[in-house]
Amino acid sequence: QVKLVESGGGLVQAGGSLRLSCVTSGRTFSDYAMGWFRQAPGKVREFVATISWSGGATDYADSVKGRFTISRDNSKNSVYLQMNNLKPEDTGVYYCASDPNGLIPRNEHEYDYWGQGTQVTVSS
Repeated sequence: QVKLVESGGGLVQAGGSLRLSCVTSGRTFSDYAMGWFRQAPGKVREFVATISWSGGATDYADSVKGRFTISRDNSKNSVYLQMNNLKPEDTGVYYCASDPNGLIPRNEHEYDYWGQGTQVTVSS
């Protein structure tokens, strides 16, 4: 079956950096666009970033543009999220997801498989 597993979360001070990873299995990774979402306590899940199957196209939420970078390595079935200059408002559970249509959407309902999430906590 299709499985997505995130890692790399943790506790970091404001201004610090973290790199999240998501390894997928059970489908041909290079056929699908991938996205990152996050959910803060008491809030709805929100779009963070997405990347096309080739890595040639990306899209970011305005709140993370210029600080976060999404990338992928199709040879490792992995997608990454490099997060720099972290802020307390970046705190939340981060999820990776797979998009079967390859359109790099911001709408979470366009994604069909999700990981279990990894916690990111940014202290002030």
